[in-house]
Amino acid sequence: MRASPIALLGGLIAAPAAAGTISITLPQIRVAEYHRPYVAVWIEPAGGGPARSLAVWYDGKKAGNEPGTKWLADLRSWWRKGGRSLAMPADGISGATRAPGTYTIPMPADIRPGAYVLSVEAAREAGGREIVSLPIAVPAANARATGHAELGAITLSAR
Repeated sequence: MRASPIALLGGLIAAPAAAGTISITLPQIRVAEYHRPYVAVWIEPAGGGPARSLAVWYDGKKAGNEPGTKWLADLRSWWRKGGRSLAMPADGISGATRAPGTYTIPMPADIRPGAYVLSVEAAREAGGREIVSLPIAVPAANARATGHAELGAITLSAR
């Protein structure tokens, strides 16, 4: 069965548009006991206001009887900004921890124009904790910041 051009066009119209792409690099850390970091990505108005979680990577299947959500509070800044009220797993934003590498997530298109702060926080068992905050403008313009230990380059690329 072939898809009609109208059905294909309908799929394009229904797909949500992204306002840009956020790229997050988790560096390779050479230690004897490496654990993948928990990572939270959120955006909040530059002048203050409610934060919006864009991604949360955590270990949802921790060994034993201990749920992986117990350690989300180690992402202290995100936790205080609203993470504690977020039910996990959160559809569309939560997922498994990631190995070292570069990952992209879409910047939602429904964010109103204005000045914001994009924050990325990482915490690792038997490791460190780091937060990188990046002032951005919506509509998105290109922006870049770099972490020092737990996080590498954080970039926002406008579409």
